[in-house]
Amino acid sequence: MDNIPKHYSPDNTEARWYQEWIGKGYFHSEPDDREPYSMVIPPPNVTGVLHMGHMLNNTIQDVLVRRARMQGYNACWLPGTDHASIATEAKVVNKLKEEGINKKDLSREDFLRHAWEWKEKHGGIILEQLKKLGASCDWERTRFTMDKELSDSVIHTFIDLYEKGKIYRGVRMVNWDPKALTALSDEEVVHREVQSKFYYVRYQVEGTDEYVTIATTRPETILGDTGICIHPEDERYKHLLDKKVIVPLVNRPVPFIVDEYVDREFGTGALKVTPAHDINDYNLGIRHNLPSIDIFNDNGTLSEAAGIFIGEDRFSARDKVTQALEENGHLVKVEEITNSIGYSERTDAVIEPKLSLQWFMKMDEMAKPALEVVMDDTIRFHPPKFKNIYKHWMENVRDWCISRQLWWGHQIPAYYLPDGNFVVAHNRDEALLMAREKYNKDLKDEDLRQDEDVVDTWFSSWLWPISVFDGINHPDNEEIRYYYPTNDLVTAPEILFFWVARMIMAGLEFRNEIPFKNVYLHGIVRDKQGRKMSKSLGNSPDPLGLIKNYGADGVRVGMLFSSPAGNDLLFEETLCEQGRNFCNKIWNAFRLTQSWEVNDNITQTGASASAVRWFDANLSQALETLNDHFSRFRIADALMTVYKLIWDDFCSWYLEMVKPAYQQPIDKATYQATIGFMNKLMRILHPFMPFISEEIYQRIRNEKDAESITIAPLPEAGNPDKSLTARFEFARQVIMAIRNMRQEKNLSPKTEIDLFVKKNNNQQPDTTFDDIVKKLSNIAHLDYVTEKPEGCISIIIESTELHIPLDQELNIEEEIKSLEEELKYQEGFLKSTEKKLSNEKFVNNAPEKVVAMEKKKQADALSRIDVIKRQLESLKS
Repeated sequence: MDNIPKHYSPDNTEARWYQEWIGKGYFHSEPDDREPYSMVIPPPNVTGVLHMGHMLNNTIQDVLVRRARMQGYNACWLPGTDHASIATEAKVVNKLKEEGINKKDLSREDFLRHAWEWKEKHGGIILEQLKKLGASCDWERTRFTMDKELSDSVIHTFIDLYEKGKIYRGVRMVNWDPKALTALSDEEVVHREVQSKFYYVRYQVEGTDEYVTIATTRPETILGDTGICIHPEDERYKHLLDKKVIVPLVNRPVPFIVDEYVDREFGTGALKVTPAHDINDYNLGIRHNLPSIDIFNDNGTLSEAAGIFIGEDRFSARDKVTQALEENGHLVKVEEITNSIGYSERTDAVIEPKLSLQWFMKMDEMAKPALEVVMDDTIRFHPPKFKNIYKHWMENVRDWCISRQLWWGHQIPAYYLPDGNFVVAHNRDEALLMAREKYNKDLKDEDLRQDEDVVDTWFSSWLWPISVFDGINHPDNEEIRYYYPTNDLVTAPEILFFWVARMIMAGLEFRNEIPFKNVYLHGIVRDKQGRKMSKSLGNSPDPLGLIKNYGADGVRVGMLFSSPAGNDLLFEETLCEQGRNFCNKIWNAFRLTQSWEVNDNITQTGASASAVRWFDANLSQALETLNDHFSRFRIADALMTVYKLIWDDFCSWYLEMVKPAYQQPIDKATYQATIGFMNKLMRILHPFMPFISEEIYQRIRNEKDAESITIAPLPEAGNPDKSLTARFEFARQVIMAIRNMRQEKNLSPKTEIDLFVKKNNNQQPDTTFDDIVKKLSNIAHLDYVTEKPEGCISIIIESTELHIPLDQELNIEEEIKSLEEELKYQEGFLKSTEKKLSNEKFVNNAPEKVVAMEKKKQADALSRIDVIKRQLESLKS
């Protein structure tokens, strides 16, 4: 005991064992003859630092990969980071601004040099932080989405899809981020319900004194109006069909058009049409040949085309336009409303619908097979409720805008000629040859200009499970053939479409194979008020601070305890405290076993022999339950199974059963069985709590065991004697009932008592655990009787009567009152059970085991009621 600290210290344990694991290469994988288990980390942004969502996501992944490694698989958990075009470019631009440098004053090459310097300095922070959590990634395989192999994969993919006709360039209405100065895909827009205003504005009908009133939430866009749309059956406006109205403030005559798109009941039934700044107006403009006037600059200020308030920010212009409308008699009224506004997922700027020349990818053909493999469970979603959400999105998918007006990222491999024609090629040399051949021109290198834009960040990360094994550039290499498809993906539902759906499309498109077999979707980490944890709200604890206070094992347990699959989790720091307390409980149990003196010459007691048999069966049964939970990705339930097995069954029951009397030795057979159980328990625990399990394993392992618990095999369930564990449940109830009786009667646990057991309904005594009952209940004599002895207090367990003689006088009235209360409870319980069993729908549809359990409850209640009535009859006679 001298070399075993009294208290477990994560500070003295975690860094030491992590370095040992890294140094011995336990996390590294190379293709071999074993069956692989592979998983790719959802690459965090290179700008990122560890937050609570990362903690949850990577804890779950680590549990899965550590378990697979212990099951004998060749486990490969591949880490990496995402270049995050918008976020990283914003960070670099801000850094340069602090240094007095404007991005506009730099060449692309100079800006990228600053960006790479920033990445090298800050880009690896989050991966180093994950190591403190215990993440068992194969760090030798760390990838970055702009590594050469991965960048080449992106360019190759772009060219391949362009040549297949699946990537095209065109003018379309896009989601424009005026802060990041780039187009965004639909999935990068977050819609929120906000308080807005409905402005009613009157337009004068040209050449008359008549006015038409329209309603708009964006009066500043009036400056870009090119038409007024009405429903063909709207009688209010039919007389105006061949006329025009004058757009207020800019005095532009625009025509009336008719289209069934207009909702006659909404607003005034007359709709202003601004084709350059609304997707629906854009479609109306196309159908009716209306001109498009773009009144906004890229940064959200009014352009020359607006005619007035040029250079004003769009929201400032809204106020000034409203004031001008009012001053000129055009503003009829303003109403308060709630409407949905789109915001940039990255910069939180209000999105501006904008006509723009961009690159797009056709999605409809690729979406169909990607939908099929999820709906037929070739890829399984856990929980499956997300299949319907996925189905809805995939059936309504729109073409993906893949170009971004940024410099940090993968530059689009399109090369333009002076006349505007272009070719798509891997590099300038190839582009020059292609352009000469395609356009039959004598071109020079300086005649080519590469597209300034980069592809969307997700256009690189959708290839992640393939490109990390270089499966795009070298589709038949050993690693892609061995590790792909990966086994499991752990991620959050909010990137189901950003990432998961697109990876499935990419896998089927480029390898004709799914990228993973299971997708585990965990919830969002929220505070106890249900708010999403964020720095801005100040409700997110520092993950590294939690690890410092509670240890990595404690924090991992805290995260998992609050994490049911697919549901958001309400995180409280007390859960990490519970995890730390679990560590202490395990350590104290270990120290207790190490304090025992072993005597080879004494024989094993009956109580200890029964305890060993029971716990062995109980352990095997728990392993069966554990395997079932993992097969259904019930990670939190799996942890709770291990928690109860160790805290309740091993610490609270088994150790009490076999613990020798004070200053007495323990027999060798029981001691060896106990250490064997602890060895197995640590191996079962290891995926959840890797550090303390390794520390204890190293102190108890024998020379035949693996040199590290990380590579030790998981215990196997075997064939548990389930009847033994079921019979112990009865003995447990007896022990608990006697302990409760002692407390009620103020009888010290040290006082010996006698116990008389009366079986009923022709039941035969089961003496398997009698020695344990005697030891844990401090019973001097235990006998089975056919009649109730006099002067005893009675306890009923199922249909068995326990009679305990006491020196104190028996209070008959108190005993009758207690039995009548118990009778009332049991009759109520029986009634509820019989009601359930009389429900044909329940009996016919519930699982057979559930119905059988209800019938057992009914039989037990009937037996118990019969015994209580007979006891009452005896006491009242």
